Amino acid sequence: MARIIILGCAGSGKSRLARRLGARDGTPVYSLDEIWQPDWGSEKTPEFRVTLARLHAGEDWISDGNFAAVSFDIRLPRATLIIWLDRPRWHCAFRAIRRALGGDHVHTLRKLPEALAFIRNFDRINRPRIEALRMEHGPDVPVLRLTSDDEIARFLSQSG
Repeated sequence: MARIIILGCAGSGKSRLARRLGARDGTPVYSLDEIWQPDWGSEKTPEFRVTLARLHAGEDWISDGNFAAVSFDIRLPRATLIIWLDRPRWHCAFRAIRRALGGDHVHTLRKLPEALAFIRNFDRINRPRIEALRMEHGPDVPVLRLTSDDEIARFLSQSG
């Protein structure tokens, strides 16, 4: 029974790790970036929250994405582990550029400047907000911080 939340900056590898864990263990993966549609506005937040509550009611899941302000009260009380991907800013920026140039339908070239600004400001703006909400809604959930490809590979080979 694993209920894992994967957090981190844009481009840190949250979705990739979630897919690898899910495929290895046969655990459902819920990518919040795929659930929240790019054209949605704040009026869709209640619908998003209903969907998240339904998906995260199960006994096993991997939840990929931050969305702290609108989802931590739903996800964190049920989580058994939080994985923070603490990748260097240059790594995240490189991956964001590669995704945008690769024709990713969510991470488009048009939105690249916004993504790079988010990455540049993540540690100053978003990380403190995420951490505060994590402490509010899931202070007792264990946190595993992974900072490199080697640490991620070791985690994947040891867990399960």
